[in-house]
Amino acid sequence: MKMLNRLFELDKHATTVRVEVMAGVTTFLTMAYITVVNPSILSAAGMDFGAVFVATCIAAAIGSVIMGLYANYPIAQAPGMGQNAFFTFSVVLGMGHSWQTALGAVFVSGMIFVVLSVLPVREWLINAIPRSLKLGMAAGIGLFLGFIAFKNAGIVVQNDATFVTLGNIVSFEPLVCLAAFVIIAALAARRVRGAVIIGILAATVVGWLFGKNEFHGLLAMPPSPAPVLLQLDIAAALQWSMLTVILSMLIVDVFDTAGTLIGVATRAGLVDADGKLPRIGKALLSDSTATVVGAIAGTSSTTSYIESAAGVEAGGRTGLTAVVCGLLFIGCLFFAPLAQSVPAYATAAALLFVACLMTRSLADIDWPDVTESAPAVVAAITMPLAFSIAEGIGLGFISYVLIKLVSGRARDCSPAAFVIAAIFALKYLFL
Repeated sequence: MKMLNRLFELDKHATTVRVEVMAGVTTFLTMAYITVVNPSILSAAGMDFGAVFVATCIAAAIGSVIMGLYANYPIAQAPGMGQNAFFTFSVVLGMGHSWQTALGAVFVSGMIFVVLSVLPVREWLINAIPRSLKLGMAAGIGLFLGFIAFKNAGIVVQNDATFVTLGNIVSFEPLVCLAAFVIIAALAARRVRGAVIIGILAATVVGWLFGKNEFHGLLAMPPSPAPVLLQLDIAAALQWSMLTVILSMLIVDVFDTAGTLIGVATRAGLVDADGKLPRIGKALLSDSTATVVGAIAGTSSTTSYIESAAGVEAGGRTGLTAVVCGLLFIGCLFFAPLAQSVPAYATAAALLFVACLMTRSLADIDWPDVTESAPAVVAAITMPLAFSIAEGIGLGFISYVLIKLVSGRARDCSPAAFVIAAIFALKYLFL
């Protein structure tokens, strides 16, 4: 106990081992759904479900432990929602790249993030991107996830005349998905820990009872990670055509991480008197290192999880919370048969709930200022309609810079905004 007290400075943060352990369990329960949802999404790109399940658990475990031991923050990590959708539906299925190339892009973006994390430019980069675009991007990813959820559950189907239309929502899969979504939202409103995983399991059990999906078992030795381990194609990822993919991955990862770190740390009372985050360099380096490790293991970008706020609410104040959560992900490795028994319409309910949480960032946009709100909306609606997070980011930046220039407010644009807009414009013009 004394060793843990010294290592994590428990007395300084007015907490105990017991409180930190319970906070770690709480955080794990709120984000355990990723062990099912992430393999489900990446398997659509042609990757082996069982191997991705292992990669997901390993990335989450290593990322959380690094964050806890090195940065001493109660913030857990795992492959990010939104990043996995971009990986599968934009890069692989949308652009036609192999999943090996996409993993290479994750690795390269992670290495760039590592470099940025140790350089003095990290704070400059985080503050350089317009707040309105950050909010629009978060909402757009939410809308994109919601669209994917509706598609996977059969709630929305293809239509030649209108592109998409409402499916038969009184059939089994849409009904169970919507019922599970209601359960998740209701439990979350009642502050029930593990609301998302409860909803997923409820939908899965209903499917078993009606013979709509097969139960593969509960416990087993972990599947082989070989089908995805070290399968990244870095050389292919370094082609010119992958530049905007890597840039998009980097932008989403950097700002998703920064937003989560600041939000959770503020909630935990860990920011200093100036409102700044102590040890931000260590926190960003922990996150970027986890992305690199995850790419090697065989999964999309790893990021800090906003669900860590649940652990903070339970009293977590130090890295011991994150370490406990990471160790629980190791234990998850033995539940692969259960994860493989979960149908797409069950995970769709979780996706839809996460979409609702992410889309609420629209409320914080400066709506009266059209030079801020219009580009944010462009970014948000482009993502689901173009079925691409990268295109939403690109059009968002281009419209932001052009609107500011034409309206005589070019000074509002940071140098980084001009550079990113120019890169995407060149891509649309010449690629």
